[in-house]
Amino acid sequence: MTGLFIVLAAIATFAIAAGAIGRESHRLDAIAPRAVYVLDEAVDFVADRLPERSQARLTASEVETLLIAHMNWLHANGLAPDRVIDLRQNIDATLIVAEDALVAYLLGAAESGGVELLDDVDVVEVVDAHLEYFAAIGAVGPQAPPDDVIAG
Repeated sequence: MTGLFIVLAAIATFAIAAGAIGRESHRLDAIAPRAVYVLDEAVDFVADRLPERSQARLTASEVETLLIAHMNWLHANGLAPDRVIDLRQNIDATLIVAEDALVAYLLGAAESGGVELLDDVDVVEVVDAHLEYFAAIGAVGPQAPPDDVIAG
């Protein structure tokens, strides 16, 4: 009789654990994984991926200044909201990011931030490497197909 109670208790314990794990798995499946942006890590990542000519012209602090300006630009355009933990993405308007507008903004931010750029292509290289960092941490999804962008 005691053996029967032990078996029933083990089955009940297993059922409760399986139910709890299943419920949490379902909840977590509905939420995108967290992309954690760490500025020091981003600076290292970007600096390592810059072409040698850009690495020779930019210091780590200048790269950091450009990355902060890029993040500020993203925030100003609604692409980096303040509170995103455990929230579903709710983008309701199409936003087309023109690379020339971003580069122009970063050139102005570099000038006001005291970054002396010897070649404007360095800004483009930093942006490209920064976007690679976003992809590496899972902060961006796939690019929209051209027909989606044109139709929007």
